[in-house]
Parts: sequence; C-alpha cells; structure tokens
Amino acid sequence: MFDIQHYLAGKRKRVEDALDTLMLSAGGDFADHVAAMRYSLFIGGKRVRPILCLAAGACISPDPALEESLLPVACALECIHTYSLIHDDLPAMDDDDLRRGHPTNHKKFGEAEAILAGDGLLTFAFDLLSDPRFTGLADSARLQITHTIARAAGSLGMVGGQALDMDGEGREMSFKELKTIHSSKTGALITASVLSGAIGAGGTPAQLDALQTYGDTIGLAFQIVDDLLDVTSTTEELGKTAGSDAEHDKATYPAFFGVEKTRKMAEQASQAAIEVLSSFPDSADPLRALSRYIVERTK
Repeated sequence: MFDIQHYLAGKRKRVEDALDTLMLSAGGDFADHVAAMRYSLFIGGKRVRPILCLAAGACISPDPALEESLLPVACALECIHTYSLIHDDLPAMDDDDLRRGHPTNHKKFGEAEAILAGDGLLTFAFDLLSDPRFTGLADSARLQITHTIARAAGSLGMVGGQALDMDGEGREMSFKELKTIHSSKTGALITASVLSGAIGAGGTPAQLDALQTYGDTIGLAFQIVDDLLDVTSTTEELGKTAGSDAEHDKATYPAFFGVEKTRKMAEQASQAAIEVLSSFPDSADPLRALSRYIVERTK
C-alpha cells in the first residue's frame, strides 16, 4: 500500500528546503518587509499545491531531474497560496486572528505591512516563474505554466472567487453561486498546480485533459472538507478560528446539505478523482493517495 504520510513528509521537506533557498533573505534595506513575507510562508502548512505539482510531473515523466526543474514552480504556487491567506485574514476580509496556530500576519506586523507582504509574495511568485536562471523547463512550457497560474490566481480564478465570496456574505445564495465561488476561490489554483507539473513534464493533450478533471474534482473535495471542518473541528485542531463561516454568514456545503450529506459528497468527489486516473500507471499512485488524503485530513 502507498504510504501517503511518508510521501508527504519527504515532499514537504523538499519544498520547504527549496522555499528557504529561493526566498529573499530578511536583511538589508527591505529586512522588515521580507521578514513579514517569510513569517507567513514558514509558520507551517500542508504544502498541498506544490506537492500536487511535483506529483503530477512525476506521474507523466520518470525523469529524476524533473522534480528539480519543477521546484521553482512549486514554490511559486506556495507563495501565491500564502499571499491569499494573508489577505483573506485581513480585517476587511475574514478578519481572523489565527492562521496555522500562530497570529495572523496583520496581528503580528500591522495591517499595512500584511497587505504589502501579500503583494510581495504574489509578485515574487512570478519572479520565480520567469527567472532565466532556471533552465530545466523548456521556454514554451514555462510560458504555458505561467499563463495557467496567472489565470487561476486572478480575476477569473482565486481573486474573482474571493470577490464573489465577500459579496455573498449575509445574503441568500444559490447552490450554483456557491459552486462558482468554490471552484474559483479554492479549486482554480489546485487545478493549476496539477496542470503546471504535467505541462512541465511534457504531458499529452489527453493527459492534460484528464489531469484538469482530476484537479477540478479534488479542488471541489478540498473546499467541501474545508467547509466541513469549520463546522466539526475546534480552533485548536484547525490552527485557525473554527465556526468563522457561520459567524460571517457564508454559504457553505454543510449549510446547504447538512454535515452527513456533505461528508458523502466529499467522499464521492475523492472517488471520482481517483477514477479519472484509471488510464495512468502506478506513477499516479501519489495523486490517487492525495485524493484520499484531502478528504481524510483533520485540518
């Protein structure tokens, strides 16, 4: 049986070592700003998006050099994800005091510095993606990856989803609207993470289509579980404020369907993602196991 915990531990260390190497050092004229960026980047995290990138690449190509070439892309994805969390936690957004069991960025550094730390991480991600020193990927692949990530992170993806989420607070929302928010705010960057690894590995159009469906499906599962954990877990277990969705009067899967049906929907999404990978060899086992991990996680 595939040992997902061992796999995650190894890949998480690989990603964190690369982040530490590639990320700006907190010194010189911009020391305080970089310290705020590094704070949120290194206070923990599952590193699901960069690991999905690496796993999708290995699913397509067995070349051991590929992972090294994909690490800047994986780190860029984590920088974008971390920026989104910093901004989500701001008083004008979800107004949270805790993230990953630590004070949120604006609680530690102030609101203005937190905004700038998020801006810095977002911009640094595209610095990494376009850095000419990283020559392991073909230029055409890097351009396609950069476009894929930019679309997922922007107004037609994560940013747009956050805007819809904020607009939906305190009003009755249709299930169609909820699905659009989830697929944009959370799912888009997860799908882009999977596709980025596959593009870097030279995936065929058929492989990319299948992995896009896989990414869309686990992205849905991820957000369903996030909704569920906000209802069923404690602040201590989550490392962030539990019950915040209800406090902000947000539309969620449990609000629409109740806890038990929501749990079944997450299971169904996980199984559907695994079925999408039926034509892939054993090299896709990490992706299959990640689909299970996403619905079985407790934070």
